[in-house]
Amino acid sequence: MLKVAVIGGGSTYTPELFQGFLSRQEDFPLDELWLMDIDAERLKIVGEFVKRLAEAKGARFKVRLTTNQSTAIKNAAYVITQLRVGKMQARREDEYLGNRHGLIGQETTGIGGMAKALRTIPVILNIAEDIRKLSPQALLINFTNPSGLITEALTRYAPQVNSVGVCNATLTIKMEILHQLKAHLGYEIPPNKAHIKVLGLNHLTWFYGFQVNDVDYWPLIMRMIVKEFRNSADPDFDPETLNVLGMLPNTYLRYFYYTNRMLAKQKQWPPSRAEAVFEIEKELLNSYQNNNQLEIPEVLMSRGGAYYSTVATQLIDAHHNNLEEIHIVNVRHNGAVVGWPQDWVLELPCQVSSSGIIPLPADPLPSSCSSLIGRVKAYEIMTVEAAVHKSRSAAYEALMIHPLGPPADEISNVLDDLFLTNRDYIKDYV
Repeated sequence: MLKVAVIGGGSTYTPELFQGFLSRQEDFPLDELWLMDIDAERLKIVGEFVKRLAEAKGARFKVRLTTNQSTAIKNAAYVITQLRVGKMQARREDEYLGNRHGLIGQETTGIGGMAKALRTIPVILNIAEDIRKLSPQALLINFTNPSGLITEALTRYAPQVNSVGVCNATLTIKMEILHQLKAHLGYEIPPNKAHIKVLGLNHLTWFYGFQVNDVDYWPLIMRMIVKEFRNSADPDFDPETLNVLGMLPNTYLRYFYYTNRMLAKQKQWPPSRAEAVFEIEKELLNSYQNNNQLEIPEVLMSRGGAYYSTVATQLIDAHHNNLEEIHIVNVRHNGAVVGWPQDWVLELPCQVSSSGIIPLPADPLPSSCSSLIGRVKAYEIMTVEAAVHKSRSAAYEALMIHPLGPPADEISNVLDDLFLTNRDYIKDYV
């Protein structure tokens, strides 16, 4: 029996994930899709909607609901984690925690990302322990943010569990580029024929190549992007920076490159992003409860998870069916990037087959990028230590390292606020 377990099955993304498995059921013979969540009410709303979709769309696999983590994980071939400890209210608190202290307030970057990691790492490691006991051959696919940092924790403290971190950001960029190329070239390039080059950490990557049949379209793409940004009233990146780099930074790099600009935008809250998403989720959950709703609502695209199901199910399909496809994922690179510590978890192209997920060799990024990666990776490693050992001093050190952290003489006040705000989830730090 082929079983997939989704931990955090009450997520509003789950119907799209179901759709991904449905579209691949000819090649991926799924028997049971288990949705697990500790929030029984939300699981019922989302799960019953998925069950209606399964019946209406002719799914040949069963959809099971449970609030028991062990039941969901037992004998699963794949375990997907897409949870949010503290729900959307905790994300809002992460954002305003930064804002209160004149820092970037964001769910994966800076002080907000640290708060989320400290809440989440113990939970994910607990899931990994259940996998070790109940489904030791399973592949853990982590979507939970901060995805790269969570995967770093898994590789260091649950090495016996096969795990990989995934994100939809690269596929979103790839599809946007293909759309632009179609308009420019006059014909469509199939997504499976195009390979994007990217390297860095999750939400801290740079795109630098785009090959189709051994032809690199990147110079053309960069000219198109620079032209677009020159004509934009509020571009993501200034054209001169792009020309100097010759690369397109991930949009999260705006927090590092243009910190003052992003802080100024924060001052316009409310609504913060969490507050906006909360309203979107209310609309989605209302739609899911409508018994006549037999399609995924379009508003889900505004939730921020474009191509989520594609990323997850393509990866599982490639792994199960030994397709030897190239996917952009977060794994320990094991020397694929010469000169960088081999035990770092990086986001980079990997070959995916039933034999495993193998990082492909890549040249290191320029020093303007690699120096930033080094600091953020050091912060990630220290944050993992803080979460695992409940160490306030490690958390303090992590904030000293982070480029978006507070001045050293303000760290204690920020940490006091973080621990107080998260007192229901982060306890007993010494």
